[in-house]
Amino acid sequence: MPTIQTIIATPFFDRQRAFYQGVFGAVEKSRYPADGDVFYVAYTVGDSELGLVNEPETEHPPSARIAVSIAVADVDALLDRVEKAGGEVLGPPNDMPWGERVAHIHDPDGNVINLTQTLPR
Repeated sequence: MPTIQTIIATPFFDRQRAFYQGVFGAVEKSRYPADGDVFYVAYTVGDSELGLVNEPETEHPPSARIAVSIAVADVDALLDRVEKAGGEVLGPPNDMPWGERVAHIHDPDGNVINLTQTLPR
């Protein structure tokens, strides 16, 4: 069965790591290499995996064509943590007709993230 994993390359590895750990509770699962300067770290976020690649020389801007969608228990409660961790809240959360509460944010590198919460029916 196919599995999709999000991998983010960043020139600001420590800042991104702190953001995903602080806001989403990312827990380090593995790293390469095991010792020395890190190139890649896999994190567990809930039941998903997020990879961060340490590319200090990268000049690739974030893409507005791809968004990472993260399901959370309470969108509103998470927004204060986003800004405190160096992210940006792009607007207030909205209740969508398909039964989700959604807020759009940027991580510290400017990557687009959709925060989603399933609303009670």
